[in-house]
Amino acid sequence: MLRHLSIRDFVIVDRLELDFSSGFGTLTGETGAGKSILIDALALAIGERADAGVVRSSCDKAEVTAVFDIAAVPQVRAWLAEADLDADDELLLRRVVDAGGRSRAWINGSPATVQQLREVSDWLVDIHGQHAHQSLLRADAQRTLLDAHAGLLPLAAEVAASFRAWRTAEQALNEAGAGAEALLREREQLEWQVRDLESLAFSAAEWSELEVEHRRLGHAASLLDGAQFALAVLADDDAACERQVDSVAGRLSALAEYDPALGEVAALVQSVQAELSDAVSTLRRYVDRVDLDPARLAEVERRLDAVLAAARKYRVQPEELPALLAGWQQRLASLAAASDLQALTAEVTRTQAAYQAGAQQLSAGRRRVAAEMSQAVSEVMRQLALSAGRFEVALLPIDGAAYGLEQVEFRIAGLAGNEARPLAKVASGGELSRISLAIQVLTSRSASVPTLIFDEVDVGIGGGVAEIVGRLLHELGAERQVLCVTHLPQVAAQADWQWQVSKATRDGVTLSAIQSLDPAGRVQEIARMLGGVDITEITRQHASELLASRAARQAA
Repeated sequence: MLRHLSIRDFVIVDRLELDFSSGFGTLTGETGAGKSILIDALALAIGERADAGVVRSSCDKAEVTAVFDIAAVPQVRAWLAEADLDADDELLLRRVVDAGGRSRAWINGSPATVQQLREVSDWLVDIHGQHAHQSLLRADAQRTLLDAHAGLLPLAAEVAASFRAWRTAEQALNEAGAGAEALLREREQLEWQVRDLESLAFSAAEWSELEVEHRRLGHAASLLDGAQFALAVLADDDAACERQVDSVAGRLSALAEYDPALGEVAALVQSVQAELSDAVSTLRRYVDRVDLDPARLAEVERRLDAVLAAARKYRVQPEELPALLAGWQQRLASLAAASDLQALTAEVTRTQAAYQAGAQQLSAGRRRVAAEMSQAVSEVMRQLALSAGRFEVALLPIDGAAYGLEQVEFRIAGLAGNEARPLAKVASGGELSRISLAIQVLTSRSASVPTLIFDEVDVGIGGGVAEIVGRLLHELGAERQVLCVTHLPQVAAQADWQWQVSKATRDGVTLSAIQSLDPAGRVQEIARMLGGVDITEITRQHASELLASRAARQAA
C-alpha cells in the first residue's frame, strides 16, 4: 500500500509530505484548490508522461517521491530481484522533471527508466477517473480482471507458456523444411571439421606442457653444460667453494672455544655449509636427469607444428582449438535434431495439443464466470444511478493467441442505445468511473492491486446514490487502501480518514496545501460541502449526523 508521498515544486504545490493510512480516505476542498494535483503527482511517480508544465513557476525542477509497503506483494519483490534492484519491505519510486521537460527516475535509489516505473507500479496502484490513466479501457486489463476474478491467472500463465512452446516448435519445423539443403551442407562440413579436430586429440593443457618440454629439450645441451660448470665451481674442482667453506667452518668452530664472540659467525657459516651441500646434491640429481634426446625433440616439434597448422587453418589461437571443437559438436547435435523432420513434426503436434487443452480449460473457466460477473456488475451499476445500463463480458473467439482462444471485451448496453457496445466507445468519464467502481468492488477479494484511487467517481450523482457510492468505497477500503477525490459530503462522511485541500496566496504566489482533519475538522468541512459559503449550525448538525450514521453502521 501507499505509505508516503513527497511533492516538491509541482504545479502549485511547493512542499508536501503526506503519510497515508489504510482503509478508505477522501480528499475534499473547494473547486480549483488542487485536489487532483495529488493524483497527478502520484501518477507522475508511477510512470505517467511528464512535461515542463508540471514544474512550479520560477522553479528549476519538480520532484515526486512515493513510498510503498510491499511486504504483502511478492510479485514486486520478484521483479526487483530480476532487475537487480535493492529490495526490502519498502519500495521507493522517485521522479524528477526539470524546467525543460526532461525527466529522470529512480527505484530504491538506483537509476531506472519510466517503463520500469510503470511495470513495477502495475502491481501496486490503479488510478480510476476521468483521465487517460484508466486501465479499465485496455483489452489486456479487462482480460486480467476477469481471469483474476475467476482465479484463472495461474492457468493463463501456463497457456501463454504452452503457446510460446508451440510457436517455437513450429518455427523449428519451418526452418528445417525450408533450409534442408543448406542444413545438409552445413552438417557435412561440420562433420569433416569435427573429425579433423578429434583426430588431433588436442587439449589446452597439452599446449602448455608441449611449450615447456620444447624449451627444455631445445636447450638441453646448455642446461647440462651450465649445471656441470656449477658443480665444478661448488664441489668438484680443487679450489671448490664447498671445500673452502668446510675449512672456514672448522677453523671458526675451533677458535670459538677461545672466544665465544666467534660462535655466532661459526653458526652462520655452518648454515651456509648445509645449504651449499643441499645445492650440490640437487645439481647432481639434475645432471643425471637432463635428457639429450634429439628424437623426442623432433617428436615434440612435429606435434607443435600439427597444432599450429590446425590453428592457422581455423583462424584461432592454439589454446582455443578445444573450445572450437566443443562448439562444433554442439551445433552438429542441434543440426541432427533439426534434420529429423518426423521428430519436429511430432513436437509441433504435442505442443499444439498441450496448448489447445490448456486454452480450452481457460475458455471454460472464463465462460463460467463471465455471466455471473455481468449480472453482478449490472446490479451494482443500478445502485449507482446507471439503471439504464447493462454490463456484459463478451468472449470473442479468435484462432489462438498467448492469452487463449478468445478476446475478453467489456461491453455496456442501454447507456447509448440498446445494442451492447465496447466500454470505451459508450461510457462517459463519470459513467466509466462508476462502472469501474462497480467492477472493483466485485473483484476486490481476487484482484491483487493493494491501492485504488478514484478521482471524482461521484460526477453526475447525488442524494441517496452518493451515499451508496460512499458505502461501496468504504466496503472496498476494508479489503485494500482506497483514496477518493470527491465533492459529495455523503461520500466524504463514509471515509475512515479525510484530508482537506485548500489554496492560498503567499508572497504573491498561489499555493496548494493539504491538511489532515480531526473529528471536529471533518464536521466543519462536511458542513461546508453541504451548505456552501454560509455554514450554519443546522448544516453542522447535518454533517455530524452523516458522520454519526457511518459510525453507527460500523458499530452494528
